[in-house]
Amino acid sequence: MGERTENVVDGNLGETIAGLATVIHGRRDASPEASYTARLLQGKEDSLLKKLTEEATEVVMACKDRDHDHIRYEAADLVYHLLVALERYGVTLDELAGELDARRR
Repeated sequence: MGERTENVVDGNLGETIAGLATVIHGRRDASPEASYTARLLQGKEDSLLKKLTEEATEVVMACKDRDHDHIRYEAADLVYHLLVALERYGVTLDELAGELDARRR
């Protein structure tokens, strides 16, 4: 687990996700030596998939501990790595939104 984020204030999830997805997309051609995101996008597939599994497990463990701040922290890690996976495999945010929208009808 990383160091917990201090002074977190509420934000706009849609804007945050869209902005982060844009940054991740921009790292697609960055140097893997200079960018962790570029390493995940360009490196071995298993490295990213293992991170997704690790982060999902950490969310579960934080939930088991009923630790609100830890859940938030680990969920943010999971969402980041999920967005990297979506970028790597060519799934757009609009496609994801369409999938989620279709499920609520």
